[in-house]
Amino acid sequence: MNSSPGTVSSFGYAVVIPTVGRPCLADCLDALASSAGPEPREVVVVDDRRGPRHARPPLPLAALGTLRPRASVLSAGGRGPAAARNTGWRAVDSPWVVFLDDDVRVGPAWRDDLAGDLLRAGPDVAGVQGVIEVPLPSGRRPTDWERNTAGLADARWATADMAYRTSALEAVGGFDERFPRAFREDADLALRVLAAGRRLERGTRTTLHPVRPAGPWVSVRTQAGNADDALMRRLHGSDWWERAGAPRGRLRGHAMVTVAGTLAAALAVSGHPGAGAAAAVGWALGTAEFAWSRIAPGPRTAPEVAAMLATSAVIPPLAVCHRLRGTWRHRGVRPVRPAAGGPLVVPVPLRTAPRKGVRP
Repeated sequence: MNSSPGTVSSFGYAVVIPTVGRPCLADCLDALASSAGPEPREVVVVDDRRGPRHARPPLPLAALGTLRPRASVLSAGGRGPAAARNTGWRAVDSPWVVFLDDDVRVGPAWRDDLAGDLLRAGPDVAGVQGVIEVPLPSGRRPTDWERNTAGLADARWATADMAYRTSALEAVGGFDERFPRAFREDADLALRVLAAGRRLERGTRTTLHPVRPAGPWVSVRTQAGNADDALMRRLHGSDWWERAGAPRGRLRGHAMVTVAGTLAAALAVSGHPGAGAAAAVGWALGTAEFAWSRIAPGPRTAPEVAAMLATSAVIPPLAVCHRLRGTWRHRGVRPVRPAAGGPLVVPVPLRTAPRKGVRP
């Protein structure tokens, strides 16, 4: 790619896509290849599957079409998306890195719009976010899982489509690999970049994020993210929710419901049935309110209602347990910016990521 002032070539970019080998990766790569506009200098697909390489099915890199010669594959060893993205961006040689999730599809003019986003970014702008669109079903209300996924459209700095200057990533140490899930690792990075005095902007390019299939217990599995919220609080303080533009959640309510349920069981066993019954009523009312808050905006089909009733009873104690686990595990973590002032704390990656890509 030739470089000349005032063109996107002088702001060359690489694309990094972590994956666990889901079938949707082929659609993601095909959309990137089909998009109009300046081509990326590099496309790095980071294979985050566990197990020996020879036992893994091959990744669908042929979907990249004409971009195939620019593609390389790295292995991250199944350590999670934060570590996988670190593996990817540290191996590129471009001023900008665009992170995409493997379940998104960039728009038909995405590369042209990305060029405009990068060209408009001032020198103090460290990152530019894409516009995420989540298609929801027509003709019925969205399910609880569909509504949760739709929240990505309003999320700040989501790495479903987020461009960062490579120099900004180097300055703050990249993603914190203590975040093992695809949850909060992008918000943490953004808050550290902002704490370092840089700016983040929202661009104009659009990316489609379909709702992936999920079973009725998906909301139970996602409660593990409460442990990551505990790490966010240690790193960024109690007001991190507001600065990251994240919903506050219902942890306080979950704690009250959990305490009521625990008291009901303990009082009943200890021979205080009256007090136990009162606590049980409190638990039942809290659980019913939580379930209705999820059922009311949904399609209200029998399977959806049954799933909401069952999971609404399980989620409060599970969320509290995960939060307590995270609080204990991260009790010694230093804050990014000490309360009394001081230098920005750059987290040290848990492992050293490889520097060079392996050509497929």
